[in-house]
Amino acid sequence: MSERILVLHTGGTIGMTTSPQGYQPAADFPAFLHRRLDPFGLPAFDVIALDHLIDSADLNPSDWSSIAAQLIRYWPDYSGFVILHGTDTMAYTASALSFILQGCDKPVIVTGSQVPLNAVRTDAINNLVNSLLLAAHPDISEVCVCFHGRLLRGNRSTKVKSTAFDAFDSPDLPWLGEAGVHIHLSEGLLLHPGEPHLRELSFDPAAVSVLALYPGIQADIARRLCAAEGLKGLILRSYGVGNVPQGNQALMDVLAAAVNEGVVVVNTSQCLAGGVYQDTYASGSVLSRIGVTPASDMTAEATFAKLHYLIACGESPEQIRALMPLPLRGECSSPDQQV
Repeated sequence: MSERILVLHTGGTIGMTTSPQGYQPAADFPAFLHRRLDPFGLPAFDVIALDHLIDSADLNPSDWSSIAAQLIRYWPDYSGFVILHGTDTMAYTASALSFILQGCDKPVIVTGSQVPLNAVRTDAINNLVNSLLLAAHPDISEVCVCFHGRLLRGNRSTKVKSTAFDAFDSPDLPWLGEAGVHIHLSEGLLLHPGEPHLRELSFDPAAVSVLALYPGIQADIARRLCAAEGLKGLILRSYGVGNVPQGNQALMDVLAAAVNEGVVVVNTSQCLAGGVYQDTYASGSVLSRIGVTPASDMTAEATFAKLHYLIACGESPEQIRALMPLPLRGECSSPDQQV
């Protein structure tokens, strides 16, 4: 295996250029990337691009299969990987890859930018340089997001700002590292290298849906979601520590019926930080009684990706309900650490 980094360009703002119609993909971006970065004396790297670049907002769970397939194909040939991705759904892809790359033993750094690489005030150079250096670091053996000098666990990251350069954070886990004058890693937080068990999976976009609660929500909204063809998992975005309108019996009946029909219903909070502890209040404990599974302190993105992953692995509803609150790749706190 060569001590080289593979940069996989999947799309996003970082590889775009301006046009009268707005941002559009830049021509021959891999060659342009080399011209911009080669003078810095960075670790040796190669660049490849997906055949069809993905606009971040158009990302589909099936695209995770395409990205993972490239990583699995080149896994024996490179010592680390950098994935260029649009920011809108970056945390979803980083979370999904953390599950797909079971037993990860190399750095996989996901990055992008708020401004294209060819712009004057771009944040792309800083993100790319840091990502390449971190992808060559022997102490990293997991999927991370690197953005604005922050190294975040991929499945703990979330986009918290729409236009600022410090767009990503990790609300419920300290940063894994920080790139200032020097690069500092929080070694006690890094995952240990595993034994790679890499396999390609197929993701069905129809398998998982999301229901966000709001004041006055009608049960028919949930009923139509639960009746969708191919649905196997439903993520409930509840209030606070996992509370729902327990007085809305019609809604509770719909959720209970879905659970009884084999749909895995997972409860996650609308709050940015904290977690779901649905037995704290009566308005949450009703969910435990009807078989809804708490998501612990996972981000919304990690919850979505993990549920998709377990379904794609062919796990039974009972197995999925047991595994969702447990940390598989550091995506949530272990039960003995939870409040």
